[in-house]
Amino acid sequence: MQAIKAGRGPRVSIQSHDFDLTQEVAHLRAGDARIGAVCAFVGTVRDRHAGAEAGSVSAIELEHYPGMTEKAIEAMIDAAQQRFAILGARVVHRVGLLQPLDQIVLVAVTSMNRRESFQACEFLMDYLKTQAPFWKKEATPEGARWVDARVSDDAALARWGLSLPNA
Repeated sequence: MQAIKAGRGPRVSIQSHDFDLTQEVAHLRAGDARIGAVCAFVGTVRDRHAGAEAGSVSAIELEHYPGMTEKAIEAMIDAAQQRFAILGARVVHRVGLLQPLDQIVLVAVTSMNRRESFQACEFLMDYLKTQAPFWKKEATPEGARWVDARVSDDAALARWGLSLPNA
């Protein structure tokens, strides 16, 4: 696998403010003529219960452990680099209070060909959903509730030959 080029800024950013997809991808691609593919995934806050009278989500609040979260995501990028021939990767994850339709996460990957970019991007997103140390609380008309991990997210991680610790 090819090494991710150093010196293009941080690979991981945990922030409360919004991000600009165009700027993030431009920065990731800057000056690397080897890049033939860029795959980017942007996750947005959604109301999983939209349309239902009870349980509608008006906001979510994300918490994390500064330092620990960045270190965990850096390790995920290293794992992607070992599995796929990627040239660069960038993960931006927002924390704090977010509303439905707000951007919450960006995973962007560059490579020489599309297959590697698509696979690495999906791998990173599956890994993030189960292994990144974030805690999510939903605000509903009935009050706030912490969100548990979903079985479907665990299954997505397992298809890469990975499992949750102590599973």
